[in-house]
Amino acid sequence: MGAQWKAKGKAQAADARGKLFGRLAKDIMVAARGGPDPAGNSRLRLVVEQARKASMPKDTLDRAIKKGAGLTGEAVHFEHVIYEGFAPHQVPVMVECLTDNVNRTAPEMRVLFRKGQLGTSGSVAWDFDHVGMIEAEPAAAGADPELAAIEAGAQDFEPGDEQGTTMFWTDPSDLDLVSRALPAQGFTVLSAKLGYKPKNPVDPARLEPAQLEEVEAFLAAIDQHDDVQNVFVGLAG
Repeated sequence: MGAQWKAKGKAQAADARGKLFGRLAKDIMVAARGGPDPAGNSRLRLVVEQARKASMPKDTLDRAIKKGAGLTGEAVHFEHVIYEGFAPHQVPVMVECLTDNVNRTAPEMRVLFRKGQLGTSGSVAWDFDHVGMIEAEPAAAGADPELAAIEAGAQDFEPGDEQGTTMFWTDPSDLDLVSRALPAQGFTVLSAKLGYKPKNPVDPARLEPAQLEEVEAFLAAIDQHDDVQNVFVGLAG
């Protein structure tokens, strides 16, 4: 399951695609505060590349850039908020939100966490490392993720899944540098972002099937909230 929870199943994947565009638009608007030109704004460049790979319509992408950069005359203000706590059965969770109204988001998060446990700031963060997360796939057969990680300057990597994708972990300050270096090592970058990697992930084998279903249901409910950008979970596998 890794450090970032993702929805499973075709129906969930279809819903997730629509939600992905909304999340990317928010990320673009926030990044565009640093300037509307991706060439001079590395944070914006990374998000724009991710949006293009996700097939976000160009009009939607351009509108988000202009809106975030203040070129449309519309006021855009999103506050970055992290909610920490536990899913059922003491699985640690960090929920990253971008919200235009914390007074609305906070009580709604408290309701969603009723089936788990909402913690205070720092109550769970100590058990996660703040890292750069680069999801990439081999551009050609024979691409070696271990060699690519070394040559590109990544701190570590997680072997590919059934789709052949590999997660490369970096120091937060090296995210852009490593994402630029990976293509020369035979990997196509699918996404690059800052996130949280669990230090001591819970082994799913310790949970009964019914317990694991409860955790999945909790994470799915959190993920569906409109203000949620990412859900990072301390569950191995």
